[in-house]
Amino acid sequence: MTNHPIHMHGHEFVVAGTDGGWVPPTARWPEVTTDIGVGQMRAIEFDATEPGDWAIHCHKSHHTMNAMGHDVPTMIGVDHRDVVKKITDLIPDYMVMGERGMADMGEMEMPIPDNTLPMMTGAGPFGPVEMGGMFTVVKVRDDQKPGDYTDPGWYKHPPRTVAWEWTGEVPQPVRAAAPTPDPRTLRVRRPDGHRH
Repeated sequence: MTNHPIHMHGHEFVVAGTDGGWVPPTARWPEVTTDIGVGQMRAIEFDATEPGDWAIHCHKSHHTMNAMGHDVPTMIGVDHRDVVKKITDLIPDYMVMGERGMADMGEMEMPIPDNTLPMMTGAGPFGPVEMGGMFTVVKVRDDQKPGDYTDPGWYKHPPRTVAWEWTGEVPQPVRAAAPTPDPRTLRVRRPDGHRH
């Protein structure tokens, strides 16, 4: 029960509506993130001009604890099973999230109401979509007709635009030659030996 700063990749949007109603066009503001409090809503509008599969997700650090975490300190990679056992001895229903961020949540099978979509499942073209219910994908395609809301599948990346892991020999760095000094450069030497 807290606010969620919702962030969109690939596009900018304007906040076009709030709980109070539609915002007049002259008062709308551009964003890539908008903070939404408990029970609030925001209507956003954007021109879908950039083809691809774009994340729209919560930007709180504990909701981005996977590869999107960058330099945010997290418990990823820390084996804290001993600590968790001590805590669950005191609090039996305690759940830890940390060693693999939201990926840990993907393995949990929690009971949910029959009319609820599962939050923690989904596979993308590069593996599991690991941010659970705090994440969705906006799919933009040049060839999708207006009004056609069928799933176009995963974006087909143009050749040589997707990074991959290099497993070959690490190349030696190429060192540039030192630049030739410009003869018009004035060289100044700081005097030394002054004691006062």
